[in-house]
Amino acid sequence: MIWRKLLAGAAALLLASCGEPSPPSTQVERPLLWQIARADGEVEGWLYGTIHALPDGVEWRSPTLQRVIGRADFLVVEVADLKNSAAIGEEFQRAGRSTGHPLLRDRVDPAKVAQLNELTGRTAYSASEFRQIETWAAALMLAQTINNGLESENGVDRALLGDFGNRQVIELEGAAAQFAIFDALAEEDQRVLLDAVIDEAAAGGLTPNAAQVWLSGDVAMLERETQTGMLADPEVRDALLVRRNSEWTDRIAALLADDRRPLVAVGAAHLVGVDGLIALLERKGYRLRRLQ
Repeated sequence: MIWRKLLAGAAALLLASCGEPSPPSTQVERPLLWQIARADGEVEGWLYGTIHALPDGVEWRSPTLQRVIGRADFLVVEVADLKNSAAIGEEFQRAGRSTGHPLLRDRVDPAKVAQLNELTGRTAYSASEFRQIETWAAALMLAQTINNGLESENGVDRALLGDFGNRQVIELEGAAAQFAIFDALAEEDQRVLLDAVIDEAAAGGLTPNAAQVWLSGDVAMLERETQTGMLADPEVRDALLVRRNSEWTDRIAALLADDRRPLVAVGAAHLVGVDGLIALLERKGYRLRRLQ
């Protein structure tokens, strides 16, 4: 499902893609980029909706974005140390392992056991070993097995971190905090996540293409993706999207009060809808204007 590429930052390093990979684009597309200004029109910063994995050869850098990158004083991302996959993996292992869990097949509907077995068969883990893995962590691990061409190495967040070089980078959460959000989900909600991954695998190539949706900059389509699949579950949506957006808005507003101007680059799913960063910043009195 598209939510995985447009929502989770650190988790994206542990998640692969869905759907068929799109061919390399022959022209620069227009992912969401917004200007943030005060009520008097003074520009305070920019907000860019990213995707955490892409196929090879996708050209997403527009002249407008390049100008913003050049003008921004610092970068704000979900996770700053994306290149340190070893440290992120250690955080995942620390958060995602505990003892005494039932067999993974006993955590899903019997009708989904066959598809689950197919996914677990692609991993290096036995059925008994999954008893030491929490349900949310198992879901993220199994999601790795359904990769169809989108690579985290091509993620926009990672590229922007390189663009900013020696300029300051501020992270909104960090890997440990992101995994803690999954870890804090109730078991029934963790099973919603596991079910969503199984359903995604079953859908195969019929799943909408994350890269194309992101590249289109289609707000309505992006918003629909924040209300489907596991994000249709109110508790899961509240934990993974709504509460995080509210917390981020307060942090972003504090950063905007500085004389320096940030480029805030987070998963595109966080920008849209009534609970999105655009709407929340507007409620705080900022004027947002779409640049592309």
